[in-house]
Formats: sequence, C-alpha cells, structure tokens
Amino acid sequence: MGETVKKPWEQWYGERTSSILLPESSIYTLLMNTVKKFPDHTAIVFEDERIDYTTLKNQVDKLAGKWKEIGLKKGDRIGLMMANHPLYIVSYYAAQALGLIAVQVNPMYTSRELMQIVVDSCTQYIVFDKNAKRTVEKIKEVYSFEQCFSIEDDSEFVSLRALIENGKEISGPEYIDPHEDIAVIQYTGGTSGEIKGAMLTHFNLTSNVVQSFEMYGETMRQGEEVILTATPLYHVYAMTSAMNLGIHLGATILLFPKFKIQDVLEKVKKYRPSFFPGVPKMYNAFINYPAIGKYDLKCLKHCSSGSAPLPIEVIKSFEELTGAVICEGFGMSEASPSTHRNPPFAKRKVGSIGIPFPGTDCMIIDEYDTELGPNCVGELLIKGPQIMKGYWNSEEETRKALQNGWLYTGDLAMMDEEGYFYIVGRKKEMIIVGGFNIYPQEVESVLYEHPDIQEAAVASIPYGMGEEMIKAFIVPQEDITIDIDEIKGYCYSKLTPYKVPKEFEVIDELPRNTVGKLLKRLLIKEELEKREVEFNEEK
Repeated sequence: MGETVKKPWEQWYGERTSSILLPESSIYTLLMNTVKKFPDHTAIVFEDERIDYTTLKNQVDKLAGKWKEIGLKKGDRIGLMMANHPLYIVSYYAAQALGLIAVQVNPMYTSRELMQIVVDSCTQYIVFDKNAKRTVEKIKEVYSFEQCFSIEDDSEFVSLRALIENGKEISGPEYIDPHEDIAVIQYTGGTSGEIKGAMLTHFNLTSNVVQSFEMYGETMRQGEEVILTATPLYHVYAMTSAMNLGIHLGATILLFPKFKIQDVLEKVKKYRPSFFPGVPKMYNAFINYPAIGKYDLKCLKHCSSGSAPLPIEVIKSFEELTGAVICEGFGMSEASPSTHRNPPFAKRKVGSIGIPFPGTDCMIIDEYDTELGPNCVGELLIKGPQIMKGYWNSEEETRKALQNGWLYTGDLAMMDEEGYFYIVGRKKEMIIVGGFNIYPQEVESVLYEHPDIQEAAVASIPYGMGEEMIKAFIVPQEDITIDIDEIKGYCYSKLTPYKVPKEFEVIDELPRNTVGKLLKRLLIKEELEKREVEFNEEK
C-alpha cells in the first residue's frame, strides 16, 4: 500500500505546504535553542514560584552531569514516576541530554502496574515523588533498580535536588541519531488492559512539536504564550502539547500538580494563560462549576482536547463561557501523539477531528485493506514522521500495528469530501445488534445533549449465544433525579430504534484513568460480575 492518491485536506493549507522542514536533532535541542532566544523569559510557574529558561537549562545540565558521573549512560531506561512538578521537566530533559530512554509512569499506579512496566522495559533507574514512594519501596523488595531518586528531601533515597546542587554541568549532550534513538517508551493499552510500550524516537517527538506549531500557525507567538498545564506530563498528550511544544515556543508553562478547579481558576485570574491543552473531564469541570461566572476566562485564545472524545454539548458550553475555540483533534501514544486537528486557519467543523497534520497521510480502509472513498466508515490508517518505531520488546504487536509504513489505529473513522475526518468509534467497541452496526459514540452524543445528564457511556454487554446488548450508564447533573422512561423516550426521538440502549443505569461517576480516558472495560466487568451473582442467587 503506497500513499493516498487523493488528499482533499491539502486544499486547506493554502500557502502552507503539506511537507514541512522537520528537525534532525534531539529533544534536548529544543531547550538549547530556546535558551539562546529567551534566556531570561519565565519557563515555568509552579505554586507561584518562577523559573527562567537559563535557570531551567542550568538545572538540566547539572543533573545530566551528575547522572553521567555516577554511571547512567545512553540507552539506559529511567522511569519518571511523578505528578506535575518542575523536577519532572528537569529530569526529562536531563535524560534526553544523555540519550537515556524515559519511561513515563503514572505515580498513582499500584505495585502490580509498576511491576508490569519495569519488568517489560527493564527499567534500571527511577525518579519518583511522595505519591509513588510506597509503591517504589514495595517493588524494590523484588526488583533490583540500580538507583532510585526521590524529588523529596528523603534520607532513604538519593535526593534529586542534592544531585542538581552538587552537579557539574555537562560539556555537551550525547550524540543522538534522531531517527533511530528512542527518547521515550510510552505505555499504552490501559483501556484494554494489555500494556504495550510505544517506542518514540527523538525524530518522532520533535517532528510532532513542529507539526503542532505549524498547525496552530500565526495564532501562536514565540516567547508570548502562557500554557495552562494541568494534564499530567507523564501522559503523551501533555508531554508534547504542553511541555515540549511549550519549550519550543519559549512559552511560560503554568504548571499544576493536580487539576483542582478552584486552584486553577484562581491561577487563571493571576497569570492569564493563552493556551489550554485539556481533557474532557477538565472542560466538564469548568462548565459545571457553580461559581464559574465570577471568573474571566477570556484570556484563553486557543484550546485543544485530547485523551478521549469531547461531547459537542460540552464544546458549545465552554466556548460560550470563554469565547475561546476548542480545536478538536485526534492522537494516540503511537503517534507522539497528534495526527489531526481542526485548523484555526481554515474551516472548522464541530464534531470532526479536523484534517491531518502537515506531513501526515491518512487512509480509510475496509476489512480487505481496500481504500474507501469519502463518507464510508472503515479503519483509520496513518503514516507520518510522528509514527512510533514500534512496540518495545514485542515484534508480534509491532507487525500487527505497523504495516508498509502505515499505523493501523483500530479506530473506525470516515472522511468527508473536503478532507475532514470523523471518529465513529473503536473497532473493538462496535456493537452488532440484529446484523446492524452501532457505534457507541453516536448514542453517547445524543445522551450528552439531554439537559439532565452530565456524563454518559454506552457499552456492549455480551449475553447468551454470542449476542450483544446495548447498555447506557449515565451520571446525572447535580441535584437531578433521572427519569429512565423519559430518557429512553428521548433516545427514541433522536435515534433509529435499534440504536436505543436496551438498559439504562444511573451511576455516581464513570470509571476513568488519571487523564480522563473512560475505562469501559471496568463497566462491562462489573456488569458481568453483577449478572453472575444474580444468576447464582436465582439457582
């Protein structure tokens, strides 16, 4: 399979070109270049403390120097298991300066989850915060790290701060082959339960930074942006859209250890961020905050959303509130992560993920690998400089995902005549009832439009002889009592009857991971366990 023959999205680039000049350099170079341009500009604001770019690079270089002195070398794996903190950024860039491979880990992971990652990646070193301390201690009983570094002042472990204070700056970064050398192993598969480590090279990550900047065009100005960074940096979306893009821009990264709506709103008032790469649960929190009218969010010029689909009703409410535009897009860990965005320089289509990034090719195929035309639903394939090298330690999974240079995403999508793409659902999530294909996202969109519903998830529940049943799990708005019959009638007024869920259940909250991705497998698991108990009781 070669390139796509027709690329209708290219008409929207205008004077821009679909092929852009991509950097043949390491991630560390992003920081090096920015320090030359904006040495005294504020790089990070964290809990009202400011760190300028010169100070940031000085800390990075001292840590890299000390790590090199104690034996860390190119290709070693180092776990970064921290909530958002300036030392995350310092550790990440020090690792890149030495050619280490950063293994990004959620600090709230259990010992079982951490063990899966460190064993699979053969992680030799780990940097962690107080939230992860007990987990690291537990893992150390059965797994031999060469060294553990704490960002707290902790006598039990080597202090990262002490290393920086006593370190001598490296004379220069290690030699990096951008196309071959792995910068990050990003574990994915949390929604399916099977972890896989996407190997992202320096070229993958720097390319996606430049592609992102090109996609925003002249709406983003170097040395002038303030990025509201509440999404965890250990997640691939914030790593690129907040940290790496921010440093490339010479932006100020307004960093939050955790998304707490009141704290975020107070800091927005004080620091006036211009760009917000958020996730759906954050946008939902803004529009449902009771005192939101007291806060002026007009400073936000542009916003993006990642990690999970963003319901149209949430988009409309947030944009009415702020005047900002949320540029919907698409990405995945295997793509560093961004591949599509609604471009600020062209037509905007709410509900669409937009057009491919410059330098990115896309194709919709059927089950026989035949390319489909406009308005046909099939699997989305992506090719571009941001696509991963493969999965760490898994040739079989790599062969499945990467074929002839194309990434098989597992997402069902369609493209319209103008080159705008739409995600219909996950290939594995598609529900078949009576021979008809049903896409949960379509049903969820209808439920989100109902004024009494705050959140909704639609899942396939298996029962009897290979049959499937649609069930909707709904979270009501505060102080609202849901009338199931009314909701069902509402769905019948909006959907073909076979698409209306057979069952509805009101729950307090939907299970999500730390970046807001919905874990439907947990809903299905709990439902099946409940049915088994009921079956046994009847016996």
